[in-house]
Amino acid sequence: MNIIKTPIKGLLVIEPDVFRDSRGFFFEVYNASRYKAAGILSDFVQDNTSQSSYGVVRGLHFQKGDWAQAKLVSCTVGCVLDVAVDLRKGSRTYGQWYGVEISDENHRQMYIPRGFAHGFSVLSEKALFTYKCDNPFHKEAEGGILLSDGDLAIDWRVPVADRILSDKDKQYPLFRDAKIEF
Repeated sequence: MNIIKTPIKGLLVIEPDVFRDSRGFFFEVYNASRYKAAGILSDFVQDNTSQSSYGVVRGLHFQKGDWAQAKLVSCTVGCVLDVAVDLRKGSRTYGQWYGVEISDENHRQMYIPRGFAHGFSVLSEKALFTYKCDNPFHKEAEGGILLSDGDLAIDWRVPVADRILSDKDKQYPLFRDAKIEF
């Protein structure tokens, strides 16, 4: 397993060891002791899956306060651009984002610690996106940032005219106006 440190402290890209032969491939999706040895100390308590088609952009979501979540994300079918925005006010990278392509071909994962907003855009015809969370979802602690915020200038790699957004995601505030409690 290869752990890649990103320019944002704590945000990691994981490239698992993939064993391929004429039958296909095998890789370990998650092994608590190996991930802990690599510095990922989250105790995951909830797994989620979403299915989306090309052009869907989800985010930028986060959980506030005691319900904040660390996530380990992957894409088991298709390809997504996965994005995390640093919301940790004391961080030197506060307000900066990092994105990485995650797919069923490269098998990458991204570890997103607590204190980040998260989103992804679907670059393939269809995508099945999975994520482990270290805290259960809590509706009252839900927060978000408008994913098209010009100050963040995230390149979602989907033309604006092709983007498919939820009504909720269209209503989130700009980064500078969001209630961020990290």
